[in-house]
Amino acid sequence: MADADLDVVIRQLARQLHAGLMSRAKERRDRFTGLAAKAKGKETGTRFKMMAKVTMEQAAAAARRLQMSADNVADSYARAMRLAASTPVEVKAEKPAKEKPVKKAAKAKKAKAKKAK
Repeated sequence: MADADLDVVIRQLARQLHAGLMSRAKERRDRFTGLAAKAKGKETGTRFKMMAKVTMEQAAAAARRLQMSADNVADSYARAMRLAASTPVEVKAEKPAKEKPVKKAAKAKKAKAKKAK
């Protein structure tokens, strides 16, 4: 995964989150369905069945939003990378190297050396 582009990684993580979300929703649905089967009254059983149905609908909607957001982010990243790769980079021409000016300290040393003689 080290060489993979980030858009691929984003999509892969979204698939993992989607699978986790849906598995948890199914567990919760099964719990409500079990409670509906054990319910003593018809009204209570119907309420639990409806809660199971609504749980799956809401989880599916959340999973769709999650997947859509991940796809948008991955597409945006891929587009930005393609744009950055296709944009020409301005290369500044190198200026010819000028001779370095003699530093003041070097001049002072030369002057001291002359005075010392």
